[in-house]
Amino acid sequence: MSRPLAVRRLSEILRRVHAAGSVSVVELATAFDVSRETIRRDLKLLANRGELEVVHGGAMRRDTLDIPQPQRTTRDSGASGRQAIGQLAASLIEDGATVLLDSGALAGAIVSGLLGKRDITVCTHSLTHALALVRHPLIRVFVLGGQVDATEEAAFGVDTVLALDSYSCDLAFISARGFTSDGEPTDTTRHGAELRARMLLAARRPYLLADHAQFQRTTPIRIPNSDRAAGLLVDHAPPETLADAFRRNGLPVTVAGTSVRTD
Repeated sequence: MSRPLAVRRLSEILRRVHAAGSVSVVELATAFDVSRETIRRDLKLLANRGELEVVHGGAMRRDTLDIPQPQRTTRDSGASGRQAIGQLAASLIEDGATVLLDSGALAGAIVSGLLGKRDITVCTHSLTHALALVRHPLIRVFVLGGQVDATEEAAFGVDTVLALDSYSCDLAFISARGFTSDGEPTDTTRHGAELRARMLLAARRPYLLADHAQFQRTTPIRIPNSDRAAGLLVDHAPPETLADAFRRNGLPVTVAGTSVRTD
């Protein structure tokens, strides 16, 4: 199936979800004459963009689920915060750019913003992001090799780090999993920290990404080279003590959906 048809399929899936409230993988696979795995990837992409909720066997419109209202207000936790960060990041990408894209939901929120760009080259270790972007006719995708982590659906390890030597990128978008009290980004694993440290060196303008939940987390492994970051893109202003640490480190913070920037 051609890439334009795949993009139209995403739109039709959303239309069906909004009209019926829910859809099943089986009915969508039959309707579009594609595999169930293709439909599952489509639903995961749309869920990462905050446009539906994946449930067992299919997906539901978000407002049909019993979701507490505080989680669904403007610039709140969850999908809306990721969407705002994704839109901010996409606004920094010009046509013709080469972009290095991390794995995970935060970096995945940038994917939809890339679909409106022209002549974009994306390098990523994420199989999920690569599959979503390769369907677009104006985007070239390069996948960094290595051993695939089943949880993140992305490659990690020595081979992935070495693969970065083959690419020269204009921008990189790298997810922080937490922060130390002195404002240093952290990761949950050593192989993740090593890869993200190398990503910070692989682009002329690397940006860190974090939603406000990461401000309360201190994951165990520091990510080196954070002084190379051109900025930190967030959905909410950080707590004052952490904001002070970012200022001491010379890390500009930009809050998505506002004109707020701290240097």
